[in-house]
Amino acid sequence: MYALKNKVQLIGNLGAAPEVKTMESGKKMVRFSVATSETYKNSKGKRVKETQWHNVVAWGQVAEIANKYLAKGKEVAIEGKLISRNYTDKAGVKKYITEVHANELLMLGSKAAE
Repeated sequence: MYALKNKVQLIGNLGAAPEVKTMESGKKMVRFSVATSETYKNSKGKRVKETQWHNVVAWGQVAEIANKYLAKGKEVAIEGKLISRNYTDKAGVKKYITEVHANELLMLGSKAAE
């Protein structure tokens, strides 16, 4: 068996325009959310559409491409890894976050649809 990796692949649509941030070092970071949907029949035979939202973070050149070309509703394919982190907010409550750190980005959909 080959070694297992932390690898995520998603195809979905952006929920909003990417938010870009430039670090003190000059390196760019971008955040955006991607919605993925699947349809299935429940136990009563009714079609159900379920949407999941994924928080995506990209750095460097991938961030610059995302910032330049992506917009709300745009269909994208993302490949990256899951990163989980936590922090304590101002009220002293511990918060947990899971994000996809994208290392590859592919814009999908036709140019005519833009």
